[in-house]
Amino acid sequence: MKTFVGFDFHKRFSYGAIVTEEGRILKRERLDNHPKAVTRFLGRYAGSECVAVLEATRNWHVMHDWLEEHVGEVTLAHPLKLRMIAEASVKTDKIDATLLAHLLRANLIPRAHVSSRPARLIRRLLRHRIFLVRVRTMVKNRIHDLLDRHPLLRSEWAAEGVFSNTGVGWMRQLALPEGDRFLLDSDLDVLGDLDEQIRRAEKMLSRVGRADRRVHRLKSIPGIGAFISMLLVAEIDDLSRFPRVEKLHAYAGLIPTTHASGGKVRHGRVVATCNKYLRWAMIEAVWPAIRKDPGLRRYYDRLARRKGANTAKVATARRLLTIAYRVLKENREYRP
Repeated sequence: MKTFVGFDFHKRFSYGAIVTEEGRILKRERLDNHPKAVTRFLGRYAGSECVAVLEATRNWHVMHDWLEEHVGEVTLAHPLKLRMIAEASVKTDKIDATLLAHLLRANLIPRAHVSSRPARLIRRLLRHRIFLVRVRTMVKNRIHDLLDRHPLLRSEWAAEGVFSNTGVGWMRQLALPEGDRFLLDSDLDVLGDLDEQIRRAEKMLSRVGRADRRVHRLKSIPGIGAFISMLLVAEIDDLSRFPRVEKLHAYAGLIPTTHASGGKVRHGRVVATCNKYLRWAMIEAVWPAIRKDPGLRRYYDRLARRKGANTAKVATARRLLTIAYRVLKENREYRP
């Protein structure tokens, strides 16, 4: 007998529902987030004839991996698209789990991509490094703010070199009031710790990505270094889910919004719902890319003169992503 399992996954507990092909509810229960609890809940219904679904919420992969050991297939539901289908006036965990099972039974689940386990690891490492860099920028801004309160001392040192080894040594020797001296020493200590943590994260990323040929191929593209190459590999993951490059452009949020009504078509800002990490990476890669590649430089300059710098930057990022798509699809390095 084929059965359909819906799971409403939360931080400390989940709610599960099992229904038949005819829609009859076999079992509904709240359970702890533990693999033994999942095994006990599925019980005799586990096996290849059992399929399950859960939403792509925070830390979804925990429950996904537990379910994968006991059922024939686990479907990951896209939460935004699912909300349009399953909006309800009365909403409880029990209803959510049951509704998920019924939608799966009716083949109405909008599926989200299930990233491979290696891709998930790389994503976590990349996002850890991004977090550390953001915190380091915050600390540097605090130091700039403190130095700006002492303009006479600040004028002794060029701002662009203040975080070099010599600049840090100069800040350590500054004659400041006791309170500001304490704050500056504290921020410099935090900055040193963050620099060390970032180096360790980059070393770990290098070790994980060293064996992946896709990373080496992507690094041949102007403006795309080791970090962005790994980010592309992790965020794109399975290229076959993008049958056309335009699908990847939309996923990365590098296409404009379109409003068509009454025979008139208007284009606005880039789409808001997207993979924000992928869009950020491609936008960041534009400046080093146009410095290295004359063709991309001409493309950017031509668009900048006609449509402005911002539009040209997004269009160049989209072209870079097209190049990356072809490099991955054709398993080759970039050829200008």
